Amino acid sequence: MPYRRLPNTDKARLRALFKACIKGKEIPPFKLLFSQNGYQKAISFVRLFEQSVNTYATAFKIQAERNKEFIEAQKKAKLYISHFIQVMNMAIARGELKPEIREYFGIAKNDKKVPPLSTEKELIEWGKKIISGESKRTFSGQTPITNPTIAVVRVRYDNFMELLNNQKILQQNSHRAQLKLLEMRDDADSIILQIWNEVEESTKNLNEEEKITIGQEYGLVYVYRRHEKEKRQENIAS
Repeated sequence: MPYRRLPNTDKARLRALFKACIKGKEIPPFKLLFSQNGYQKAISFVRLFEQSVNTYATAFKIQAERNKEFIEAQKKAKLYISHFIQVMNMAIARGELKPEIREYFGIAKNDKKVPPLSTEKELIEWGKKIISGESKRTFSGQTPITNPTIAVVRVRYDNFMELLNNQKILQQNSHRAQLKLLEMRDDADSIILQIWNEVEESTKNLNEEEKITIGQEYGLVYVYRRHEKEKRQENIAS
């Protein structure tokens, strides 16, 4: 006897629930192989579950699509902040600026390295320091650093921050939709298990082939083990 495999994906769960609903609608209650209790549970639940599946899929798709734009903005912000610091260091190396100006940006005056900018936290931190430091420096009457100017750096930084905040909102939306779907999966599995158990109970006195054929008509999924599949093919051939 092949083993019964319960749905393990949302698509399979929906297929099983819709199959039960169709059978419950087409067949009179006294001929239906599962209870009206199971039918009512399925019919009242399936659309809500389908909506939850679609809501999560849509939220995740939007998050994934917007993430591409966010990653590009993150790269640009990193590039412009890094270039700004490199230009400052080159101007210091040429003697055009004094090493002490690094302290405006929270950098030790003799530190010639570009600070780490690999994470979101590092970009946020150093973006703030660079923008604030250059503002204080130029306000004191010092010559602005150019190519890139701090105005251009700020545009890239602000764009990164805006998309970062948007991405966090989209992640929260996806997470909420996922949690709701996870809760509903347990209910879906419970309803499907009840209906499939009742169908099998109604067909328990039939032979194996009849039981499987009727079960499949009700949406039950049976999986043949390798030796069972070979034996079944031999029986069909003979």
